[in-house]
Amino acid sequence: MTLSIWLSLLLICLLGAMSPGPSLAVVAKHSLSGGRWHGIVCAWAHACGVGCYALLTLLGLAVVLHQSPLLFTCVSYAGAGYLAYLGINALRSKGGVAAKLAQGQSSSLLEAARDGVMISLFNPKLALFFLALFSQFVAVGNEASSKVIIVATPLLVDGLWYTLIAGILSYPKVLTVLRTKAQLIDRLSGIVLLGLACRVVWLA
Repeated sequence: MTLSIWLSLLLICLLGAMSPGPSLAVVAKHSLSGGRWHGIVCAWAHACGVGCYALLTLLGLAVVLHQSPLLFTCVSYAGAGYLAYLGINALRSKGGVAAKLAQGQSSSLLEAARDGVMISLFNPKLALFFLALFSQFVAVGNEASSKVIIVATPLLVDGLWYTLIAGILSYPKVLTVLRTKAQLIDRLSGIVLLGLACRVVWLA
């Protein structure tokens, strides 16, 4: 793989990671309620899910999804269901993030990891991302070293980006400001997640 091709892959992965979506909402939730390490664990669990999609694309399974509308629809509905589950929990919780911040409560690191990997594995946006853009780089990655780079690049970019987000959100001065808006953040996160779930169902 040439440097120019890798830079193109890197740019696409950066744009994909930086685009707002449910992943950002989940990492933010754990960073606010549990602190920096919860956010970081969630971030790298999410990155592992991204790496799985990259590996599946490399192995040609993305082609199977593309050629099997029923299978892809099932994945889409599963993703929508999980987004709706997160959204309803945020709306129905008694204070949610706000209560956890006030009472010092937080989810476990295992729960942070679970949410991180689930939101990536059941996010149809990632499947579409790799089908539309990432797969074009598979053809140029015939060597073993190229295959490793193709899988490692989106994984590392995603993990580092959300680690940065977790660090910013857990910075004391930023956290102080967000603490006063936690109730609003909780409600808005729920609405956004439900909206994304509806959008996925509409497009499926």
